[in-house]
Amino acid sequence: MRLFVSEGTPGSLPVLAAAGRVRGRIELLINTVGPEGIRASAECVVPFLTRPKVPVLQLDSGNYLFSTTAICRYFFLLSGWEQDDLTNQWLEWEATELQPALSAALYYLVVQGKKGEDILGPLRKALTHIDQSLSHQNCPFLAGETESLADIVLWGALYPLLQDPAYLPEELGALRSWFQTLSTQEPCQRAVETVLKQQGVLALRSYLQKQPQAHPSEGKVVSNEPEEEELATLSEEEIAMAVTAWEKGLGSLPSLRPQQNPVLPVAGERNVLITSALPYVNNVPHLGNIIGCVLSADVFARYSRLRQWNTLYLCGTDEYGTATETKAMEEGLTPREICDKYHRIHADIYHWFNISFDIFGRTTTPQQTKITQDIFQRLLTRGFVVQDTVEQLRCEHCARFLADRFVEGVCPFCGYEEARGDQCDKCGKLINAIELKKPQCKVCRSCPVVKSSKHLFLDLPKLENRLEDWLGKTLPGSDWTPNARFIIRSWLRDGLKPRCITRDLKWGTPVPLEGFEDKVFYVWFDATIGYLSITANYTEQWERWWKNPEQVDLYQFMAKDNVPFHGLVFPCSALGAEDNYTLVKHLIATEYLNYEDGKFSKSRGVGVFGDMAQNTGIPADIWRFYLLYIRPEGQDSAFSWTDMLLKNNSELLNNLGNFVNRAGMFVSKFFGGYVPEMVLTPDDQRLLAHITLELQHYHQLLEKVRIRDALRSILTISRHGNQYIQVNEPWKRIKGSEADRQRAGTVTGLAVNIAALLSVMIQPYMPTVSATIQTQLQLPLQVCSVLPIKFLCTLPAGHQIGTVSPLFQKLENDQIESLRQRFGGGQLEESLEFKAKASPKSTVVETVTAGLQQIQVLMDEVTKQGNIVRELKAQKADKNQVAAEVAKLLDLKKQLAVAEGKPLETPKGKKKK
Repeated sequence: MRLFVSEGTPGSLPVLAAAGRVRGRIELLINTVGPEGIRASAECVVPFLTRPKVPVLQLDSGNYLFSTTAICRYFFLLSGWEQDDLTNQWLEWEATELQPALSAALYYLVVQGKKGEDILGPLRKALTHIDQSLSHQNCPFLAGETESLADIVLWGALYPLLQDPAYLPEELGALRSWFQTLSTQEPCQRAVETVLKQQGVLALRSYLQKQPQAHPSEGKVVSNEPEEEELATLSEEEIAMAVTAWEKGLGSLPSLRPQQNPVLPVAGERNVLITSALPYVNNVPHLGNIIGCVLSADVFARYSRLRQWNTLYLCGTDEYGTATETKAMEEGLTPREICDKYHRIHADIYHWFNISFDIFGRTTTPQQTKITQDIFQRLLTRGFVVQDTVEQLRCEHCARFLADRFVEGVCPFCGYEEARGDQCDKCGKLINAIELKKPQCKVCRSCPVVKSSKHLFLDLPKLENRLEDWLGKTLPGSDWTPNARFIIRSWLRDGLKPRCITRDLKWGTPVPLEGFEDKVFYVWFDATIGYLSITANYTEQWERWWKNPEQVDLYQFMAKDNVPFHGLVFPCSALGAEDNYTLVKHLIATEYLNYEDGKFSKSRGVGVFGDMAQNTGIPADIWRFYLLYIRPEGQDSAFSWTDMLLKNNSELLNNLGNFVNRAGMFVSKFFGGYVPEMVLTPDDQRLLAHITLELQHYHQLLEKVRIRDALRSILTISRHGNQYIQVNEPWKRIKGSEADRQRAGTVTGLAVNIAALLSVMIQPYMPTVSATIQTQLQLPLQVCSVLPIKFLCTLPAGHQIGTVSPLFQKLENDQIESLRQRFGGGQLEESLEFKAKASPKSTVVETVTAGLQQIQVLMDEVTKQGNIVRELKAQKADKNQVAAEVAKLLDLKKQLAVAEGKPLETPKGKKKK
């Protein structure tokens, strides 16, 4: 193997330090060159690169590794190091959070000569995060007691800056100790001598001067108008490949999969099983519930089908347990009647949101009883179930032990007088029912007494090693979201404890054990088994999905509060049952969606619930789009009426809808409804390559279930299309010479093909809009059903399209303000009453509406000015003229940011994509 590194190149530091781990174990030739020798050496080693790249590792097989992290990982694996999940989390954080801030700090220090807080400011949050993590886990290294890949990669990134004590704050003691420990190791010292040559951070000057000016992402203004970014640089090979794919057209699409009923796994194919967390049957889902589970899963299921993967998507209502009995008492119905009523409500809501379940079932079925009891018996006979006595509240008047939600009393923590037996709604703390002061039975209001009750427990400590082994094999290479990984690791770090799996209730799955005939299984034990029983009610061959881990990829979608049940409890139960169950391979958990500045509350009338959305006059696809646009993937997000209006009017109406409508209208108006001949110029070919690049990015994101980010790729392609039309002006060229008319035909034909591609890309997100575009363009069935990897010509010259009409309607300010007040509940009424004392109520409403109108006007102005700037750049106009128009655009963006109440963006240079 040959490793090429360079003096003054930051990536060479961790690579050389990692190479020290395999010194003497393998034959490794290290070539070190000065900055001026990078190009010659890199081109000699990697002749197909268009730009020099160092560090690079040439393997004995002839392959190359370019990524610093990939090279370091390779050396660590050769040294016998085993990958772990925590290390992978650190590496992801280093790439996405640390590097942007660190690049900015180094650039400010070395190139611009700044010092002090200008350097430390962008980095302080990241450095504090490392320090707190080291302190919290009380270990000398990032992933535990021994040095890992994460330590070397982060040390190598940070060393050029932190070797100066001025930038290693004294209060960050754990970070300082960690950094000094690594810096004194011989491999790290040799790496420093080779790369920095006793010049410290100044050795990086030549490298940093060639980089675009970096900017930390923190504090960046969020604008509805996309930033002016240069398109990615393309190689001639990429352009040629895009043209070849385009010319193959429909012939390169795979044949459609035959429809199955029921859908069953097929040997040799990719079999994808998708579940969304079973919603409790006792309530109506709000927008947060919908985006957290069923809508996110639906996007991935639709995408999976477009990829021609063999896909089964299932869900259903979770119907057993205390919550159902409580709701039945409140409404004067039996638990069965409550389940029937709310199952229909849920089914109707998801039907309106166009959720494409293959099965929407329920857990109150004989199959649920049969499968749950079978798993329990297998656990029992293998010694994974134990008995213990639990202190519980018993109502002598009702002659029953009281489940948590059948008890109310005074919270022992905050004194709230209506705290439940499991949690206080005021302070949010979890409560053991026997801790309540002045407890009362919710049924008869008498005071219960504390008595003992015998229960069954799942012996999780005895299953912990099996779970660890399974996680060790599953997590590397899987797409578990970071929050899911963290939650499971935190449970394991604290040590698993036996968990009670029975309850003194009547409404539930009976416990098949002598002495426990009056008890049922606790819902958290048998609710996840509902996926199996729902499938069993769909097909007698359910085990081909659920006892087939070798052939089935299981994706499970949920909000983060459901992670322990899916990532720990059910896997432990299945592993202990020893029956070859299919376990989750990809656990996808969202954070929480809030409503405006608070939380959803049915009782207070705050927030939009599923049964209300359809009465707003806003189509389901608009709700889907906006919820997916703000999907809480990495952190909590909030639904905002103002933002929904802006996203609809800018991204859908002005961007996507405007482009698709113009492309179709040009075909109808200028070419009689038939796609014209297309003679591609080099610029057109370059556009094909850019769209292929963005399409491949879309695939990469959705394969990793990064649903929100993939939606941005759709909007980016649409913007490319709008700019292409704007620059080429087919409405003018159609009136000109023969060459102009031919050019108008090419632009129109290419544009309508981009619209066809977009109609398939948006199908997972907005299925009704997708179908509408496909009907208007008269797309062949095969084009509608398969999403290719590359941009193809699917509407060849001569294809006849249908009638084109607008896709979206503008949301008006007064319409949105009316909805905001309607769903504001008590909080909004209180607010308006308070304001009314100071000024008439109408003034308050007028002020809000005026603000919205101002934002809308500015948004339209920004869009218009952005088009002017793009046209001037495309025409290669005079630099002074372009600069003047750019200044106007930036000023408008500032006005828009102020109107929206967002922080102003600091001036910056161009971005490099």
